[in-house]
Amino acid sequence: MTTMNQSQATTEPLIRNISDTACWAAIYRARETERPDSLFRDPFARRLAGRRGEQIADTIPYANKNTWSWVTRTYLFDQFVMEQVAQGVDMVINLAAGLDARPYRMALPPTLQWIEVDLPEILTYKEEILAGEKPVCALERVRLDLSDVSGRRELFGRLARRAKRVLMVSEGFLMYLSPDEVGALAQDLAAPPSFQRWVLDMASPGLLKMLQKKLGAQLSQAGAPFKFGPPEGPDFFVPFGWKPIDVRSLFKTAAKLKRLPLFLWMLSFLPEAKGPKGSNIWSGICLFGKQ
Repeated sequence: MTTMNQSQATTEPLIRNISDTACWAAIYRARETERPDSLFRDPFARRLAGRRGEQIADTIPYANKNTWSWVTRTYLFDQFVMEQVAQGVDMVINLAAGLDARPYRMALPPTLQWIEVDLPEILTYKEEILAGEKPVCALERVRLDLSDVSGRRELFGRLARRAKRVLMVSEGFLMYLSPDEVGALAQDLAAPPSFQRWVLDMASPGLLKMLQKKLGAQLSQAGAPFKFGPPEGPDFFVPFGWKPIDVRSLFKTAAKLKRLPLFLWMLSFLPEAKGPKGSNIWSGICLFGKQ
């Protein structure tokens, strides 16, 4: 990942590949951090997002109108991580970690093992940006394409032996995988005994369809279309060894946090449908436990 110059701007799309979506997400963390009433602080986000992050955000009006969803997602993942660490998690594995800076910006115990797994290019870029910074816990980076099944199984087995209670984090990742790919990954994560908790974000089929319509062209051009929005909702993961423990609605949480625009805030008073969401527009952050 490099800073885009003017000549590049005329010859390539802003979102070149899935790694560029990490710059896109980082700019929303930066903008939230700069608010006087910020819900979290990520002092590294603007540097990590770089010029490309700004350009991507500024050329996709739909995403800018829905900043609340990016901000609320980060907030809820932060909450789940802190809660699980307080309950005894001794290792966090961040799958497709992107430009996440939680090991630098959160109040985590120094003994916590934090493992970032992602493609070599994006981890090298992040290391360059954060070279002068010190993480608050024991941070390791693993360069691995998670579609490499044998590679990830070997990694999971090796990490599992180093911890008693592991939390997996996959933020903004699963939506880019097919249901079959998500199921296979879920099965692999369920195999090691110490892998006890998993927090992830997911969308309803209705939201997936809407996002494909609004953002699909840019992401498909980058080879990263949205694919995963199962009709079963969180119960999709049950056959693969995971049961939902805590499901928190992005929309309802954003309303409580006063991050929704007025017209959506009015809608937040309506009850959300229980069970599978189907054509309803829904997204949530879900904590799963081993069955």
